[in-house]
Amino acid sequence: QVQLVESGGGLVQAGGSLRLSCAASGNIFSILVMGWYRQAPGKQRELVATVTSSGSTNYAISVRGRFTVSRDNARNAVDLQMNSLKPEDTAVYYCYALETINYWGQGTQVTVSS
Repeated sequence: QVQLVESGGGLVQAGGSLRLSCAASGNIFSILVMGWYRQAPGKQRELVATVTSSGSTNYAISVRGRFTVSRDNARNAVDLQMNSLKPEDTAVYYCYALETINYWGQGTQVTVSS
């Protein structure tokens, strides 16, 4: 099993930056993919960005050029640097890990004010 704990959410003005971190524990050596999804009120959960164990990244079109996902193997963590934030980025952000099944963190709120 894998446990995921997120940190770093909060309130920021439009144009600002936030950094989310997610620490993994448990069967971390079998994790294939880590990343972030988000869910805004009344909407479905959607992909934000992922990174594989080999370092390949994938981003939602809406965040390309503004967000950067990175994996820190020394900390067993995945980070999401979010720049040029927009009000439409407001959502609960969930850390994600794919091992034999999908694992999810508890979620952290990101609110971007206009």
